[in-house]
Amino acid sequence: MAIMAPSSRSLVFTVRRCEPELVAPAKPTPHEFKQLSDLDDRDSLRFQVPNIQFYRYNPSMQGRDPVKIIREALAQTLVFYYPFAGRLKEGPGGKLVVECTGEGVMFTEADADVSLEQFGHAIHPPFPCIDELLYDVPGSGGMLDCPLLLIQVTRLRCGGFTFALRLNHLMSDAPGLALFMNALGEIARGACAPSIPPVWQRELLNARNPPQVTCTHHEFDELVEPQTLIINPLHELACCSFFFGSTQVSAIREKIPHHLGKYSTFEILTAFLWRSRTIALSPNPEDQVRLIFMNSVRAILNPPLPRGYYGNAYAISLAVTTVGKLCENPLEYALELVRKAKANVTDEYVRSFIDLVVTKGRPRTTIVKSFVVSNTARVGLRDVDYGWGKAVYGGLAKIFEIQSTSATTFYIEAMNSKGERGIMVPVCLPTPAMERFVRELNSILQDQSDGGPMSKFIISSL
Repeated sequence: MAIMAPSSRSLVFTVRRCEPELVAPAKPTPHEFKQLSDLDDRDSLRFQVPNIQFYRYNPSMQGRDPVKIIREALAQTLVFYYPFAGRLKEGPGGKLVVECTGEGVMFTEADADVSLEQFGHAIHPPFPCIDELLYDVPGSGGMLDCPLLLIQVTRLRCGGFTFALRLNHLMSDAPGLALFMNALGEIARGACAPSIPPVWQRELLNARNPPQVTCTHHEFDELVEPQTLIINPLHELACCSFFFGSTQVSAIREKIPHHLGKYSTFEILTAFLWRSRTIALSPNPEDQVRLIFMNSVRAILNPPLPRGYYGNAYAISLAVTTVGKLCENPLEYALELVRKAKANVTDEYVRSFIDLVVTKGRPRTTIVKSFVVSNTARVGLRDVDYGWGKAVYGGLAKIFEIQSTSATTFYIEAMNSKGERGIMVPVCLPTPAMERFVRELNSILQDQSDGGPMSKFIISSL
């Protein structure tokens, strides 16, 4: 588990940007109002999500300009995904709707005096000068009456380029965004239309009439953070990213009794990190602790959502226990809690959750006492091809933006310095807790670290 040396951390370069422009659909599109679903229209989704892709120079594309190709393909793609060219408005009762105005999405052309190789062998966040590669155009970042997508394509000195995109999360989740970006890639490569036609149909995820809350939900419980979990202001937060490849996951898997059957990589990693993080924070054994993770409902619903549905389509899985039970029991205790939390998300559970959201007035999810996980490692943004092949990196553009122990932990597809693909996990903890966290991980993984300390699989730290 060689360390991913953050060689690009001190990298400084200049980006020259053209004036931002609005790219509208290439053909006239309907001027209409489209309601968001009750699963879209939640206060907890009122934020922007930054993503970035890095592409190598491809000799077969010599003389072809990625900015021109992507800009033209974007206009054509928006004919099919025309709601993205509109603006969010607030309707009666505060219900959000998209006015399909055809105004377009924000697009910036740029050039950077840096080559892809200067970002290091294994490209992963945090990225240097990210605010230059994804420039926040003044006045563009609001939830209402603002562009729903902001895109910047930056040519690199080596002939490669970056594609950075900021998404209004009210419109789509990560799989929905991947549908749009793959459609853009197909049209950039010469297709006349997306292979998977986009589907709006947000009414499929609206509350029932009347709402029927039939399941137990703890997502909106009103809780108070226990004193043992409140950060001491004298302790600065340490933020590190850890790499888990097949070797590390296998080492954790070996600690699980074989008779318990097979667990997924997500289940193993999530149970392991939840337990290790809780041990590191050393809270009171009687305190309640919670695990929250996002569960795609696309295939869970009966019938399943249409393949081209690109709205938010996930429910919250939640496990609850006490510190003592989580830390004193072996790992399989946490594993069973994760598995049961996943299994609880049935068609009826999702419908009940949506009904509860509407009944309670679209509240924010309670993250007090919680380890919150969002798994973006299998979304497939690295696979998007605009003609230059797959991306070297495709995923979140920023991590550690909110340095908090309650901030969402993202699982990000990444590659280490050996070229091994795996999952990168950014973690923020008070410095003493981070030291205990590393020791806890080391107790399981030290024999997998090529003879060196556990810190060898710390990718980067701030």
